[in-house]
Amino acid sequence: MKKFLSLILVVSFLIMLLTPSTKISAATTFNYGEALQKAIMFYEFQRSGKLPSTIRNNWRADSCLDDGKDVGLDLTGGWFDAGDHVKFNLPMAYTAAMLAWAVYEEKDAFVKSGQLKYILDEIKWATDYFIKCHPEPDVYYYQVGDGDIDHMWWGPAEVVHLRTKRPSYKVDITSPGSTVSAETAAALAAASIVFKDTDPQYSNLCLKHAKELFNFADKTRSDAGYTAATNFYTSHSGFYDELTWAATWIYLATGDTSYLDKAESYVEFWSTEPQTDIMSYKWGHCWDDVRYGAQLLLARITNKPIYKESMERHLDYWTVGVDNSRIKYTPKGLAWLNNWGSLRYATTTAFLAAVYADWEGCSPQKAKIYNDFAKAQVDYALGSTGRSFVVGFGENWPQHPHHRTAHGSWYDSMNVPDYHRHVLYGALVGGPGESDNYRDDISDYQCNEVACDYNAGFVGALAKMYNRYDGRPVPEFKAIEVPEDEFMVEAYVSSSDKNYVEIKTRLNNRTAWPARVSEGLSFRYFIDLTEVIEAGYGPNDLIISGGQGSSGKVSGPHLWNKEKNIYYIEVDYTGDRLFPGGQDHYRRDSSLRIAVPGNSGCWNSENDPSFKGLSKTSEFKKAEYIPVYEYGVKVAGIEPEGTVVQPSPSPTPTPTPPHSDDVLYGDINNDKTVNSTDVTYLKRFLLKQINSLPNQKAADVNLDGNINSTDLVILKRYVLRGISKLPYAP
Repeated sequence: MKKFLSLILVVSFLIMLLTPSTKISAATTFNYGEALQKAIMFYEFQRSGKLPSTIRNNWRADSCLDDGKDVGLDLTGGWFDAGDHVKFNLPMAYTAAMLAWAVYEEKDAFVKSGQLKYILDEIKWATDYFIKCHPEPDVYYYQVGDGDIDHMWWGPAEVVHLRTKRPSYKVDITSPGSTVSAETAAALAAASIVFKDTDPQYSNLCLKHAKELFNFADKTRSDAGYTAATNFYTSHSGFYDELTWAATWIYLATGDTSYLDKAESYVEFWSTEPQTDIMSYKWGHCWDDVRYGAQLLLARITNKPIYKESMERHLDYWTVGVDNSRIKYTPKGLAWLNNWGSLRYATTTAFLAAVYADWEGCSPQKAKIYNDFAKAQVDYALGSTGRSFVVGFGENWPQHPHHRTAHGSWYDSMNVPDYHRHVLYGALVGGPGESDNYRDDISDYQCNEVACDYNAGFVGALAKMYNRYDGRPVPEFKAIEVPEDEFMVEAYVSSSDKNYVEIKTRLNNRTAWPARVSEGLSFRYFIDLTEVIEAGYGPNDLIISGGQGSSGKVSGPHLWNKEKNIYYIEVDYTGDRLFPGGQDHYRRDSSLRIAVPGNSGCWNSENDPSFKGLSKTSEFKKAEYIPVYEYGVKVAGIEPEGTVVQPSPSPTPTPTPPHSDDVLYGDINNDKTVNSTDVTYLKRFLLKQINSLPNQKAADVNLDGNINSTDLVILKRYVLRGISKLPYAP
């Protein structure tokens, strides 16, 4: 009887293995829908250029709007590569190709999860940029920004152009770059497929550029001109894998067998294992080596043993081993290939394994092995060991990714502040070492940097997991944060007695929601002159001076509340550019001295509203009762209670214009859009740098009949999505 039961169990097990299905019966471990949603959102944080109003966060804004001007082109757009601000087109094109491949394989998963629009938007953000980079058939701009220079500065993307040069680099017929050109051709061809149903015209445009770039790469077959990125992204695998990859995608986009023939013609140039004629199989699909993905596609297209056997040998090496050789596994189960981006390799191979397992040419036995591997690697990234490696997802996720803009430093230092001001949702960090060792440390760029290519295969793997196990994305998820202090005055009392007070001040621009430049900042020190007036003196008898080296213009006292004898001294930095770009850029130090005549001895600092809470320890501390203003509108701090004394109205005030639907309020330059250019026009007008505006009526965005600093602040809030419509009456 026991033998019979054993036989039944064995037969049942064999039937289960031989069942032609790749569905895994294990229970859902993680919310794959949420993980997929956030992994795609990560690319919104990486965007360079002019951002659309549909962006789902409040801490990124337009950046690097002069990219390409050094060569007379518009090379704005694309993604910043990693935690830096260089646009490296080789890994960027790889990323776009992988995201398009994910849609090609699992479109239903993106539709079901509600993420199709978002991933298509991200693919198009990259391909729009690639098309700009390809102004002629045999010319391609493969990089914007200098990696060595860029990496010397630590600050947010929105002001990087003020601190570093951003040169443009190209390849052409005399100095070619076959690897990057072919990789971009693959991205554009794959994109043409996923846009074919929704935007045929754009699909055709992508395909046109894909063919031209492929032809350029194929006829030159050289990387001699690809030099600017060699310290960061040198393709050690050469260019034949990219040529295969590109030709295969163009074949899939067109059905033209001449491209399939091209793709197969490069096989003889593929690398082999040392001292053998066996195709290399001990690495991973990545920005440098795309042969593994290419051979998977060719296996499905041709069903030829050469591709099928090579692909299975590769996947077996990552799972069960080949000839007693197997990839290293960490004690907790991560298939570990390399210190740099260990999770990137594991999750990308998980995607390839899941794709291959779904193919009917894969045996049921191997399909189960590959699917189990894919789930295990994705789950490791999501937190199966007790910690998540995806920012903003799961439990114990990374708090300190190596990412300049997410950190939000105003000091040009990864140590200031000692925490991250933003959550970089969805970013997959590099990952642990071979012993599961991991440091959640901003300075550990091996373990904790993020990159576009890290998330590329991960998105596809998550789509596979979502399609099998489900998991609900967060409804209407947005990365809207509550800003902390951005503008402030720090101060301390350097000395004082019954005749004077001297205050050391530091005006700060620590903006990060988003980081931005201001040329219209000022602050006010409020004083109570009751004791001065009672001693027989008036406001004009005070002796007011600013400290040495200050660019602030000191004026006052100005009346604030006559009944309570409240006045203020203003220190105005209008025209002085402050931005969160380092010690010389984010702050302005000064010394404000207020004295009574002679030795009258009638000064009392204690009753001054702005004296409240000031440090007396020669150490700068936030002075919240010294408010900050931008173009005259308060942006930080606490003013005294009481009636504000406003300037006397004009004897013939301008009547408030009626709200007319034919006026696009905020469109000051008449280009039919409201954006940062209009802000610049209005700012220059208020600073008297220009005498008139192209559309004066549109500048009165609060409909009060005047064009002043209030309109500027409102317009900036609208452009930065702080308010939703214009005109706007506060």
